Amino acid sequence: MSIQNHQSNRRSFLRNAALGTGSMFMPNLLLGQEAGGVKKLNFAGIGCGGKGASDIAIAAEGANIVAFCDVDAKTLEGAKAKYPGAKTFSNFREMFDAMGDQIDGVTISTPDHAHYPAAMEAIKRGKHVCVQKPLVNRIWEANQLHLAAQKKGVKTNMGNQGHTGEQIRQLKEWMDAGVVGNVKEIHVWTNRPIWPQGNAAKDSYKQGPVPENLNWQHWLAAQPDQPFIEGVHPFKWRGHRQFGAGAMGDMGCHIMDGPFFACGLGEPYKLECENEELTDLSWPKGSHVIAYFKHAKYGEVKLHWYEGKKGDQAWKPERPAKLEANRDWNKMIGGFIIVGDEDSILNAGDYCEHLEVIGNRDKMIKFFKDTPKTLERSLAPGKPQLELVKAIEENKICGSNFDYSVPLTKMCLFGNLAIANPGKVIEWDSATQQIKDGGEDNKLLTRDAYRAGWEYSADKI
Repeated sequence: MSIQNHQSNRRSFLRNAALGTGSMFMPNLLLGQEAGGVKKLNFAGIGCGGKGASDIAIAAEGANIVAFCDVDAKTLEGAKAKYPGAKTFSNFREMFDAMGDQIDGVTISTPDHAHYPAAMEAIKRGKHVCVQKPLVNRIWEANQLHLAAQKKGVKTNMGNQGHTGEQIRQLKEWMDAGVVGNVKEIHVWTNRPIWPQGNAAKDSYKQGPVPENLNWQHWLAAQPDQPFIEGVHPFKWRGHRQFGAGAMGDMGCHIMDGPFFACGLGEPYKLECENEELTDLSWPKGSHVIAYFKHAKYGEVKLHWYEGKKGDQAWKPERPAKLEANRDWNKMIGGFIIVGDEDSILNAGDYCEHLEVIGNRDKMIKFFKDTPKTLERSLAPGKPQLELVKAIEENKICGSNFDYSVPLTKMCLFGNLAIANPGKVIEWDSATQQIKDGGEDNKLLTRDAYRAGWEYSADKI
């Protein structure tokens, strides 16, 4: 079939489907389409400094960058030099009002607290979204984001690049083939935070004048107005409990991705935590979380998460007994171990990039050689923003679409529930999406307040 006939048939299918479903919303999958073929999709970027700059650049490999916004005038000026034909804004609502009919999809690369309003505004307008990890930093917001994307029928992805890789699929195929036997425990660790947390962060959260280049009101997004905190922009926000999701939010969606996906974990029924230097404003300097799962295949599974430092030492699991003596355990600053009743898998890295069966090289070689490839591979390995572009063009589904990445994000947020309550046992009720007998602790599932006019929810978009 020719490209023209294929696209013509697709347009007819979408039009007829929309007519046949009454009020059903049908997103415009190919806004930039022409009669003689298909031209590039039009993408916009919300947040274009740091990670935002690379996210936009990756999307630009397959799409036109027609607009972007940022709350920092200096950052906006730098991005404008790279994309001189794109329109610039300091507010994503203004961007959509002015350019909405010219945008197919967006990358969202802001501080964590602004992910939710930016993504909901985009989805409300029928735009496909690639949102940086973690998708949000409140459990209620994660559920609402998922419902909204389903309601509007948009394509979605999260910016956890490891999930686009070959190795995470190999890990899943190995686990399905029984490489370690019955899973008993999972250990995941990171050297983060590498930004201020704990008492050091609390001491640094001082009010000060707003920098001339920063639009503080737009930076707050849906948060109620409050005085500027020195240093929170552009970096210290990650350790702030209101704005960031700490080390768990930053690295959990990366390092935990492999075992969460490969072992088919759902929602834990219970969590507990010990940590050091948790404050009212800041996530702690170190934590150890234990999440308990009732798994249909494996039975009881414990997942241990370690972050930061305990005292002056890295908080991490004990050295595996079968790890070769010449391996330097201290240099393995992040990774995971999946412990089975037959063997264990180690990955010393963030993205499943160094998989090994500990102390059993022959078995590892055999699984590399003999395990069949049962899973579909990514449209754009290592590049979730480009994967979204290709998924729109080919009408396919991204690997870390919200059906998957919302539960993964929530796993990190469950961890933060435990971190916020050291020494307590958090019992989670998946049916009600509440903490059992949680009382005041259930307030941690959402925000204390939203700015007037910014109260997004799936039933209102």
